[in-house]
Amino acid sequence: MKTKKPKKWVKKRHFLARLIIKTVFGLSIKFKYKAKIQKFKIEKGKQYLVIYNHQTGFDQFFVMLAFNRHLYQIASEDIFSLGFASRCIEFFGGPIPIKKQTNDIRAVMNALKVVKEGGSLALSPEGNRTFSGRTCYFKPSIVKMIKALKIPVAVLRIEDGYGVLPRWADDVRSGGMNVYVKRIIEPEEYLSLSDEDLHSLVSKELYVDESSPNKEFKHKNLAHYLERAIYYCPNCGFSVFESNKDLFECKKCKKVVRYLPNKQFEGVGFDFKYKNVLDWYDGQSEFINGVNLDEFTNEPVYKDQVLFSEVILFKRKRKIDKKAQVCLYGDKIVVKYKKGEMTFDLENAGAVTVLGRNKVNIYYGDKCYQIKGDKRMNGLKYVHFFHRYKNSHGGENNEFLGL
Repeated sequence: MKTKKPKKWVKKRHFLARLIIKTVFGLSIKFKYKAKIQKFKIEKGKQYLVIYNHQTGFDQFFVMLAFNRHLYQIASEDIFSLGFASRCIEFFGGPIPIKKQTNDIRAVMNALKVVKEGGSLALSPEGNRTFSGRTCYFKPSIVKMIKALKIPVAVLRIEDGYGVLPRWADDVRSGGMNVYVKRIIEPEEYLSLSDEDLHSLVSKELYVDESSPNKEFKHKNLAHYLERAIYYCPNCGFSVFESNKDLFECKKCKKVVRYLPNKQFEGVGFDFKYKNVLDWYDGQSEFINGVNLDEFTNEPVYKDQVLFSEVILFKRKRKIDKKAQVCLYGDKIVVKYKKGEMTFDLENAGAVTVLGRNKVNIYYGDKCYQIKGDKRMNGLKYVHFFHRYKNSHGGENNEFLGL
């Protein structure tokens, strides 16, 4: 009997699709974002692992435009659960799926397969776009992948992307951004380092803080949907906000701040304590880390109307109710839908993650569920509640909130 040859991951159509996408979308993307992309030539026979900081929803296209060869993106499972659209992405691009909430051994094995077949790779170690403008934390396990691949690492920096399109916003602002390869880390350099030292090096090279008033980014709706990132008011504690043009209002105390083109805040009629989103985000993190969630188990702290779905990982999403109600308590997430009610107690939940701007995945048992609210829903609070609960009930002095 003839044995079947193992299917190759690297295919010629991926390189052709890259050229088509680059030709069709490349110029429009560069024009829309005013992106200055410094080209990097991958010489024939060379391979790279490209790592980059994650600022906009189109970073993968900027990465593609910066290099002259196809890069196999390591991407979270959400893009693989879109049915037909996902099958098209897989067919033409060959991305490597990775489970966002875990150390995914299968993703590492697939990456090794691509390298063995002569391909190059790209990934954002953060696995999350920044809500605050500061590069997010990433797991130390990334260094094990780097050492296993044994190919040069190209560190790609994306700067001013947060000013052009913050994660919490829908509108692209003027101002421009830069994309360039900062440095190459050769295997001879990183293989001699300890895991801790390599993680420190990668963290340092990728780190970007976009909170400073370094330049102006203009748009009529500068503060639109900032409520996706902020749920804490320094006057009221847990609160609800509403944005309008460049204004951001707490619905409890009615205090209003203005979001300026230089990314700084200005209190309307009062002196506001936070300078920018990063400053406020850190204040919000400090607040939630000081809250005893056991005091919020009888009545929900927040309620949202959502699209409720089950995610069939790497395949599709099964819609359960497009008008479900989700209630967030200090110890659980309760979803009420047409045919019943589902309770996800935080004690037994495997993970809670935020995707895109305001989608939330809840990993419970061997299943994954997703809630997606309206444009003003804050999905971040669900992630923060989950991590705060786990940290406070796990006996560890840990203040990490998931991003």
